Amino acid sequence: MGESYRADAITWMNGLKEFGNFDIISWELKTPNTGIKNRIKRILEFKLSFFQIKKIIKQQQPDMVIAERTTSYGFLAALSGVKPIAIAQQGRTDLWPEHSVSLPLKRLLQHYAFQKADLIHAWGPVMTCSMKEANVDMNKVMVLSKGINLELFKKNTIANTTKIKAIVTRSLLPEYRHDIILKAFSILNQKGIDFVLTIVGNGNQLIVLKQLAQNLKIADKVIFTGRIPNTALPELLQESDFYISMPITEGVSASLFEAMASGCYPIVTDIPGNQSWITHQENGNLIAVDNYKMLAEELIWAFENSEYRNKAILKNRKFVEENANYKYNMKIIADKYHALIDKYK
Repeated sequence: MGESYRADAITWMNGLKEFGNFDIISWELKTPNTGIKNRIKRILEFKLSFFQIKKIIKQQQPDMVIAERTTSYGFLAALSGVKPIAIAQQGRTDLWPEHSVSLPLKRLLQHYAFQKADLIHAWGPVMTCSMKEANVDMNKVMVLSKGINLELFKKNTIANTTKIKAIVTRSLLPEYRHDIILKAFSILNQKGIDFVLTIVGNGNQLIVLKQLAQNLKIADKVIFTGRIPNTALPELLQESDFYISMPITEGVSASLFEAMASGCYPIVTDIPGNQSWITHQENGNLIAVDNYKMLAEELIWAFENSEYRNKAILKNRKFVEENANYKYNMKIIADKYHALIDKYK
């Protein structure tokens, strides 16, 4: 239960099929979560979804229910009546935005989901902090990322030294702060530093960001690819030397692992979700939230220190091979699911 079109959901499902011989029946809300009218429709669909889910369960008789996001699909999974239940927290906390008026309700939904779940996924250590604050039984928590397919994401050649070739692969949404990235590259442009910036993906900020690139007079050096097939991403990463990501909140980013595996030097925000994997000026650079001047300075520093950068790239590839290997991690997850199913037989 979750948004089956998302790249990490596809990785999750494909891994269960490949390493656990699972058949997957997927279900998700159909109304997009954009605009006031759609959100009202989505809330209504959410309220009525219980009956639809029960109907599917009666027809298909699933061995277990798997769900993402503890405050939505995870709650519905907990209501389903199927055992076992595995739910995944998607961010540092699913109680987001932090000052939302719906936060008390989300907290109740999450508490119920945590109570009913047999297995709770924390894709990285940063997610366990909020779980402990919510008094979750940590014996039910598995701290392990899904990993990435290292056969697809291969290391590129030695870093380019003539100009900055950077890539951004996050959705074009306000919380990912693409405007900060564009402003930083505007500073580079003013200093006469040559670059090409590739921004992958789609989102409600696309038109705004294209206009900003025009206003900053860097539109000729910024490529907006729009949404691309996930199969096209490895080549774009291998053609780039720097990976930039400036979110204001982060759980465990598969995009970061993909970039590290592909030989892109990571420059990311200095927040807990990134601090788990990146140490400043050791295997990447950490930037204060919304500080585009610091981002420009650190980009220049990393660009000018190519010998250091190449050592960091090699270190990052080894780290991903040891900690985020899809073939290894998904086999552990699939085996855990089978053990839970056997327990309830």
